[in-house]
Amino acid sequence: MLYSIYAFDVENSLPLRLKARPAHIERLTALNEAGKLVLAGPNPAVDSLEPGDAGFSGSLIVAEFESLEQAQEWANADPYLEAGVYEKVIVKPFKKVLP
Repeated sequence: MLYSIYAFDVENSLPLRLKARPAHIERLTALNEAGKLVLAGPNPAVDSLEPGDAGFSGSLIVAEFESLEQAQEWANADPYLEAGVYEKVIVKPFKKVLP
């Protein structure tokens, strides 16, 4: 089943993001190579694809896992969480309708 993982950044998270980004991307790449990643990306803190120093306010990942518990465990092991980038992470079942 698909699950959405929505993470909320702490204020001024950009320096923390930059430091932990390689490990974060490595996990997403592995999920993608396993054919389980639908989409992943950050939410710019301002209305721009390149927010500069404004940074990001959170992230969204939609991926396939065997269960909600497995999705939550995967989310809990995110390097951004360990690095203090995320203040809160919500994992919910997701039903893709379109496209």
